[in-house]
Amino acid sequence: MDGVLQGVEKKPAISPGSQDTPKAHGPRWLHPQLWRSLEPAWVLKPEFRFCCWRGVSAPCCLPELIPALYFSIPMAEGGPMAHGGGDDSLEETPRKKKMFRRDQNPEDGECKKLQNELKTALEVSSRKLLQFLPEHRLPETRNGIQYLKNRLMGLKPDILLDPIHIGLFGSTGAGKSTLLNAIIDKKFFLPVSGSEACTSCVVQINTSRGKRHEAKIHLLTDEEWKDELKGLVELMDPDEDSEDDHERSEAALKISAIYGEEAETKSYEELCRMKPAVSIPPSRCILLKETTANDLSDKMGPYIRSQSSPKAATRKEVITRLWPLIKNVEVTVPDSQMIPEGVIFVDIPGTGDFNAKRDEMWKENINKCSVIWVVNSFERILGGKTHEMLLKEGMKAFQSGMCRDISLVVTKSDELDPEEYKKETNRDHINKHDAILERNKTVKQEKSQMMKRTLMKKLPSDSEVACKPDLVYTVSAREYWQGKTLSREETEVPKLREHIRRFYAKQKRNELLNYTTEAMVIFSLIPTLPSNNHAQSQLAKKNYLKDFIMQKIADLENDIKKYFAPIEQPLREGVDEAKKSYNKTISSLLKRSHGHQGYHRTLKAVCLKKGVYASRTFLRIDINDALAQPIYRKIDPSFGEVFRIQMSTRSTLKICLDAFKNAVQQKLQDVGMQLVADNDQLHFLKQETDFIVAEAEKFILQRKAEIYQSLAASIQNDLLPCYEEAAMVRGLQAYQRMKTILSDGVTREVERGMFERAEESMKGHLQDTQKQITRKLEEDFSSVLGFVFCPWDQLDGKLPDLRREFSTISNIHKALQSAKVAWRAAGIVSDDAALLFTFKAWRRQDEATGTAAP
Repeated sequence: MDGVLQGVEKKPAISPGSQDTPKAHGPRWLHPQLWRSLEPAWVLKPEFRFCCWRGVSAPCCLPELIPALYFSIPMAEGGPMAHGGGDDSLEETPRKKKMFRRDQNPEDGECKKLQNELKTALEVSSRKLLQFLPEHRLPETRNGIQYLKNRLMGLKPDILLDPIHIGLFGSTGAGKSTLLNAIIDKKFFLPVSGSEACTSCVVQINTSRGKRHEAKIHLLTDEEWKDELKGLVELMDPDEDSEDDHERSEAALKISAIYGEEAETKSYEELCRMKPAVSIPPSRCILLKETTANDLSDKMGPYIRSQSSPKAATRKEVITRLWPLIKNVEVTVPDSQMIPEGVIFVDIPGTGDFNAKRDEMWKENINKCSVIWVVNSFERILGGKTHEMLLKEGMKAFQSGMCRDISLVVTKSDELDPEEYKKETNRDHINKHDAILERNKTVKQEKSQMMKRTLMKKLPSDSEVACKPDLVYTVSAREYWQGKTLSREETEVPKLREHIRRFYAKQKRNELLNYTTEAMVIFSLIPTLPSNNHAQSQLAKKNYLKDFIMQKIADLENDIKKYFAPIEQPLREGVDEAKKSYNKTISSLLKRSHGHQGYHRTLKAVCLKKGVYASRTFLRIDINDALAQPIYRKIDPSFGEVFRIQMSTRSTLKICLDAFKNAVQQKLQDVGMQLVADNDQLHFLKQETDFIVAEAEKFILQRKAEIYQSLAASIQNDLLPCYEEAAMVRGLQAYQRMKTILSDGVTREVERGMFERAEESMKGHLQDTQKQITRKLEEDFSSVLGFVFCPWDQLDGKLPDLRREFSTISNIHKALQSAKVAWRAAGIVSDDAALLFTFKAWRRQDEATGTAAP
């Protein structure tokens, strides 16, 4: 970094008409697409138009240079960017072309270089400390050095690679795969097929720096498959209903796909003894590698395409497909200019899965997504309520997962009959283009209001997501590719990409500087340790602070209990509501308006899967969650208020933790210089207080899902005997007998206090969390104080020599601070401006191909 910014040379304003004037589309060395995003800063800040770049007197637009330092934007020789168009081939000279890609080689970027240097310094330091541990016998000393090593290893400077998961969540045939193909700009990459289900498992797509397209296809283990097989055979068992229903057909298809034709007539024991008709790799993982996306798509498709009919494929095709065994698929494509590195798209089947392991992964994937797009087509969103059910499922991720942003994405916006629209709206003179845009606007308004109402019921009224302007997107992937009626901007595919970039940039900016600052403080402490000369004095200082902090932790435990209290009243009210409504709830789940034919096998599948089953015909059925819904409706606002999304500053629990942190840091400030040798030790103690409280917040977020789901889990546990009894029913009147067993069983358990036990279960989880938070704080603060006040004679005057690593980290810190100062000097000081200059650079490909959002 030395010499990257050697000073800013003030120049007079450029005269109009010169080749470097904005009217001439920017300086001759500046990429024309990026120029359009940099022009405002260039015009408003002419004094910063030139600086010395890498020690060479070459013009360099400062607002362009700084994002390059942070996000590895490539620069052509002799200037920040090459000339030419906006695709992967950018002309350097008329005679010679040079290939550039934004993330083709991130190691060449200054940001990536600094990340690698920081990572190496931290790894070397941790290794030295680990080697040094055996030389110290005293437990206090060893614990202190171990704490220091763990802290250094806990820093993660590879911020650009930390994944951000974006989940596409929708029912079968909603167009998730088609939308995802358009987002990553790879037509027909994932299998698509009209209105039928195509993706039968969770599919993840991410980018890498390799040149090949890869897919890892993970299969169920032998134990997991046998668990599913047992349930499939149960569904094949003949009873009073001789009609072929969907659940039975799918069970037969899965069995025959793995074991061959007519295998569906075999018993479970016979199937376990049979050799599968397909070749199953011992590793239970299939790795596909191809040079092109099309080649990988061709090979990958049969594995992830759902086979919905036994007549839809030849015997040879069925045998070669392992789709019933597929657990999940991880797809890796070369770096894309369409999406930032580190973004992982997750194509999530909308209802879950019959297999327990796949259904568990379904829940895990929803809960780890930072962004959820509830996807449904125009036809379904106008004629049904499925999207509202899916939205409610997605909303659970706010309460129990990591979700911070949710949107409704309405696909197939181009599917409109102009004549029908004219008749419906009494408009004689309107073309298809205008009709589509008009309908899009109307649907956005209506569904945005619906989403806000739903969000307000589940979350506090001032939640950020409920106030965001774009809750609904209307998308046409077909028009994105064909462009017959709509422009690419009007398809809103580029708008979704831009939303991703904004979200990504907001999460990533300044993280590297924060990590480096944290490492600097830790390293600054080490040279101060020799000043800890007197053991008795150090022990007294440590005990003084420890007594104060332990008292504050005890106060915090009482405060947390007080902040959990607002959940208890609605929890009690919810139990009363659940006791009043359980009969209606269970009846609605067990009765169908068109009779029970075809549903009895679905009900049997529900019982086999402990009350939860993902049916393609009847969508997701969850008896446990349905019975708990009256309680959830009561507690959701209070629960959201206590925990909030990602522990935001307005979370009541966050306020409680911040008050504790501020009290400790204020005490350190008041008596710090009387207790510690210098400011470095004081600074370290304050920083570690921040770190320890932040770790407590992470722990709370991890526990949040378990707390929230404890209601349904308790109900499921109480109803297990009912499910097991109902699943064993055979023969005539099987449906009626299953219905009676379940209905009577639920009533019996309610009378025995099922909902009260669920209430106590949630209270118990809250109490456990409260105790674990305080225990963790006590342990962490004890370790920190033990290290800071460790007498030098207990260290035998020995610590590893970390001066070289400290010097490296200091230089990285200075370089990043210089870049930050230069950024501010360029006038990029606000969050919006910083975001703008970050993601605008990524847009150059979109603009060149006409895909950028307005």
